[in-house]
Amino acid sequence: MATTFEVWAPLAREQVQVEVDGSTVPMTRSGDGWWRARVDQATHGTAYSFRLDGGEPRADPRSRWQPDGVPGPSAVYDHDIFAWTDQGWRGSPLPGGVIYELHVGTFTPQGTLQAAVDRLDHLADLGVTLVELLPLAAFPGHHGWGYDGVGLYAVHQAYGGPDGLKTFVDACHARGIGVCLDVVYNHLGPAHNYLSEFGPYFTGKYATPWGQAVNLDDPGSDEVRAFIVGNALGWLRDFHVDALRLDAVHALHDERAVPILEELSYEVDATAAHLGRPLWLIAESDRNDARTVTPRETGGLGIHAQWDDDVHHALHALLTGERDGYYGDFGSLPCLAKTMTRAFFHDGTWSSFRGRVHGRPVDVEHTAGWRFVAALQNHDQIGNRAAGDRLSATLTDDQLAVAAGLLLTSPYTPMLFMGEEWGARTPWQYFTDFADPDLAEAVRNGRRNEFADHGWNPEDVPDPQDEGTFRASRLDWTEPEKEWGARLLDWYTTLIRLRRELPGLADPRLNQVEVTYDEDARWVVIRRGDFGVVANLAGAPATVPLGAVVDEATGRDGVVLAWHPDDTHTTPDYHAEPNVGPHSDSNPDSNSADKDDVTQIQLPGHSFAIVGLRP
Repeated sequence: MATTFEVWAPLAREQVQVEVDGSTVPMTRSGDGWWRARVDQATHGTAYSFRLDGGEPRADPRSRWQPDGVPGPSAVYDHDIFAWTDQGWRGSPLPGGVIYELHVGTFTPQGTLQAAVDRLDHLADLGVTLVELLPLAAFPGHHGWGYDGVGLYAVHQAYGGPDGLKTFVDACHARGIGVCLDVVYNHLGPAHNYLSEFGPYFTGKYATPWGQAVNLDDPGSDEVRAFIVGNALGWLRDFHVDALRLDAVHALHDERAVPILEELSYEVDATAAHLGRPLWLIAESDRNDARTVTPRETGGLGIHAQWDDDVHHALHALLTGERDGYYGDFGSLPCLAKTMTRAFFHDGTWSSFRGRVHGRPVDVEHTAGWRFVAALQNHDQIGNRAAGDRLSATLTDDQLAVAAGLLLTSPYTPMLFMGEEWGARTPWQYFTDFADPDLAEAVRNGRRNEFADHGWNPEDVPDPQDEGTFRASRLDWTEPEKEWGARLLDWYTTLIRLRRELPGLADPRLNQVEVTYDEDARWVVIRRGDFGVVANLAGAPATVPLGAVVDEATGRDGVVLAWHPDDTHTTPDYHAEPNVGPHSDSNPDSNSADKDDVTQIQLPGHSFAIVGLRP
């Protein structure tokens, strides 16, 4: 069997050779900078590398398999060998879905895709519909977050390589779960990054915080863009992946008339039509600009959804009281009310963190809430804290339950971070495995200096190169078996089930969300269709007016679900009360309800309820 090897290497001056199992074969150059050679007896698993102008052997920039890691040779990979069983898979809808973000290396003690397969029944029982994997592209060392990838087409071998990913996707589909990959196109990692020897993949015209900016609009950028688009389509087509999360798209500097994001969304939509199943692009963007998720036909970029950090900031600051850094403008109930109805808090308003006006208003009449991915916790918001501490290190279980209730009844697409569903006590810290001691020290010092600038003690920052930092970040799978873990897990599972069964709780129409609150008493009521989502954020009991009459035919005396500090679901401590105050029969003109109608609920401190309401 023969294999055609090809590589785009316009910077090679005289020759490119492909080394195949110890033999050197000259390649033929075409006018577009591509070099090609056909080699007999090169089959699945055959090792190969490229030499440019007699230099050191380099891995294929488009290698699908790096069995010895990124420094080693590439290997021929035949996609047709894997035996898929998901022929009946029709895709995972993003509207109405629930995303679960996980890092393969710390999700299980083994840190492999196969070990993650063994935990998929947990995710199926939880009710998630889309598993988002942190970057899998081949990166140096054994463990890391994955954002320093350099072999963008290959699956990190320590996780299981390309077959490991296919096995994982196939197993997810068998359980009705879609798969999303986190992909990084704005930069490459600093170690074993040799793309600049092949072609003009990078530009000095722009800069990113993490490395050289990718060339998207200078000479040679046509092939660089094709490299990115081809990578994206390959995951979706060849690995049966359902969605891609695009890392930090605000760092994809691009002045061309058709931006790379618009080009990518067009190609992905065309591929979805060809494959006959939905495919999704989810952008991480800090621009607070809904044009990212506006259809191309109406002047947008056509990305299907984007992360909404403002929802996270609003909930985090409100629950924890933190106001440092970018939390400075957040933390009030009016802020929460705005983010629950307008998607962004900063939508053309002053940002004290940025020192300027930030964001753009969302057209809530025409932009669905499911296009915004909201989270209480994610890899960034935990891992970029000095100690990598989760919310469970700051909040009580009651507060965690209230937070989950607010997230999972919101008009947005909720995303959980692995272990959140049981209130995991393990941290999730920043860890690396660079072999170069100078690079390792630079990362170590840079991390400490960054946190010192934010007021954290540098001595409290774990050493990212210490393997103990990596090990400490692994989930402890005995925790969900403990009483506190099991209770929170049941709470999350029930909320996700109700979100699926009661359409009002997942209604994405932002213009239908109504929020009332009392900043001093610290309660909030969010109207979601025929339901009132009620949260008492204070430690003291509160009598909360619902603004409507309780539908006592729903649930237990109108209460569908409730969290009490001592119990879950509906208990005698959750009860709706007859009209009092402004809605009592002493003030009959203020409300048309009968005197026995219930229009308020009494909640203990740090509690939550979903209440059925009459239209």
